Amino acid sequence: MPLARIDHVAVRGLTTVVPNHRVDNLAVHPADLRQRERLVRNVGIRWRPCCVDGMIFSDLAQHAAEKLIDGLGWEKDTIDALILVTQSSEFPIPATAIVLQHRLGLSVTTSAFDINLGCSGYTYGIFNCASLIGEHRFRRVIVLVGDQAASVDASDVGRDILFGDACTATALEYDPTASPMYFDGFSDGSGYEAIIVPHGGKRYPLNPQSQDLRLCADGVLRRMDDVWLDGPAILNFSTSCAPKSMQGLMREVGLEMADVDYFVLHQANRMINETIRMKMGGDPDGWPSSLQEYGNTSSASIPVTISAALSQVASSRRVRWIWCGFGIGLSCGTLYLETAPFFAPEPYRLDEKYAFQPQRIC
Repeated sequence: MPLARIDHVAVRGLTTVVPNHRVDNLAVHPADLRQRERLVRNVGIRWRPCCVDGMIFSDLAQHAAEKLIDGLGWEKDTIDALILVTQSSEFPIPATAIVLQHRLGLSVTTSAFDINLGCSGYTYGIFNCASLIGEHRFRRVIVLVGDQAASVDASDVGRDILFGDACTATALEYDPTASPMYFDGFSDGSGYEAIIVPHGGKRYPLNPQSQDLRLCADGVLRRMDDVWLDGPAILNFSTSCAPKSMQGLMREVGLEMADVDYFVLHQANRMINETIRMKMGGDPDGWPSSLQEYGNTSSASIPVTISAALSQVASSRRVRWIWCGFGIGLSCGTLYLETAPFFAPEPYRLDEKYAFQPQRIC
């Protein structure tokens, strides 16, 4: 797509919430430890936050939004829109953002809707939500992003050690003095099967066999209602498309590597992210990671990394960023933006689920 420019939108705050419970990828039988250690080194993930005891993704989302609103001191009736980017909806319908509008006590004049996207979801979400903001449009928007993707069933080890659960909340506000944002997007639907849950949609509804393990051509046992990953296809797409997208955006905007303070990538795994970094070059300190402590947190991984690794930086000075998300779809989205200091606490941990329950469902 042609490079898109958005003016007069400022980032005001960013919060991250993860479950307090976490899984240790090295907590295996001693006989399996050596092989698991090798896997952990390759993917770069030791710990993964995981929802347990009835906690679900919308609990993380509610807590992230509450912490953001409280931290900014925003009155709830000044929030014009609440947009949720997730693949972990509370119900097939209605949109989870609308349920959260009620749970958060936001005004009924608040627009609320969901965007279904994973790995690249943060950059696409920020771009779409920033596009809604202007002098005669929305003034304040909260963007919730994340997924409940952690797995503990141990059927597909290559997948099971990757994903962590998280939700982030980002506050955007109209500001005539804000520096412009630039966005580059790319989609290749021919690769839609590279990351897919085969059953559960209208083409293949859930059935009694959906949870049966089946031996796939690559020798891995998988269920039809769980995430299937084509590792080589994901690696090839990510390590080719992400550098091209970032380089193309930088060329169009007129940026050199030294003009960017931090490149924050979707946290896919260590091998993919290191390959992208080496193709791009630059100071390794300018490429932060949250993989070791949080794993691949899907669309939340860029803001999780900012909260975990750059909280002090983001809250204390102006920063020039490139954020690049890539993966499911297949898709890639890259943002360049410059931010003034904004509210950016370190990640919060949620101990237990909220008491919210539907009232009319038997």
